[in-house]
Amino acid sequence: MPATVAGASSDGVRPARSRRRGRTSGAASVRVGAQRIFEIQRARLLHAALGLTVVGGYASVTVSALVSAAGVSRKTFYDHFRDREDCLLALLDESFSQIGAVVVPAWEAQGDWAQRLRSALVAALGYLESDTVSGALVISYLTGRGPMRPELRARVLERLCEVIDEGRLHMAPRYEVPPLAAEFVVGGVLAVIDAQLREPSPQLVALANPLLWTIVLPYLGPGAARRELARTAPTDRLASTPPVEDPLRRLNIRLTYRTARVLEVIAHSPGVSNAAVATGAGVNDQGQISKLLTRLAGIGLIENVGPGQPRGGANAWKLTEDGQRLEEAIRRRPVAGRRR
Repeated sequence: MPATVAGASSDGVRPARSRRRGRTSGAASVRVGAQRIFEIQRARLLHAALGLTVVGGYASVTVSALVSAAGVSRKTFYDHFRDREDCLLALLDESFSQIGAVVVPAWEAQGDWAQRLRSALVAALGYLESDTVSGALVISYLTGRGPMRPELRARVLERLCEVIDEGRLHMAPRYEVPPLAAEFVVGGVLAVIDAQLREPSPQLVALANPLLWTIVLPYLGPGAARRELARTAPTDRLASTPPVEDPLRRLNIRLTYRTARVLEVIAHSPGVSNAAVATGAGVNDQGQISKLLTRLAGIGLIENVGPGQPRGGANAWKLTEDGQRLEEAIRRRPVAGRRR
């Protein structure tokens, strides 16, 4: 029901409280839209950082290169990150979170230490093999390359050592393990994985048995280590999927709240006219909305399916396939560089 009818009193005047509620709703819509743009800008910067790192290593990730690759201003970059290292650490933190979502449930499953360790290691190797770009980024950081700030690296290495050193709880009384055993094991395992990731076609899951032999040997002895080595080699791995393309990468456009709002209006009401788009997007100037719609049509995000002005009829706008992909990306929080 139209708001002018639903909120009107008997004399046709909208109550004051309804006007306040309308303004609040509009302000909330603007805040939500601005947050969506903020998230997309951040995701584009992280996506750009990942791409630059793959091509030229950490040294190639400069602020100038980032803003150019992401298609944003330097001010936008500094709205999100303090400096290039802050951006790189955010990318690493997101990558670790994605790996953790696969590995932690495997580690927390039922079984003894060696069984849970095998499950977690196979899950980790499968993830890294299916996403070698993120895998190389994470492993290179853990082995000492990349941003110099040590906080994230220290946290992850400490946790890995804790997991390995849990083997002390299962040692036979005759065994004695030096205090630094877990650090030696973690360092060796990471070095092996790092070397394999440098190969043209990394085969990481196949390393599970030899790596488990290395991990188990100091804690459970040669017999247990041999059993791990003799197990059937694991074959399960995550399916490798292509990276999600940045929906703005090929477009000569800088995403603003107004652009996002116009796409949202057209998505919700296919066949909508210029005037209706202007009203829904909160654009009072018909000349501005006409220019924006023409530009969006020119870059292939919307198309006019109505008779249009040359034939004396109103425009009727709908999203193209590219426009639909972009509008969907605006509505959900994107994750940069991740294979979904």
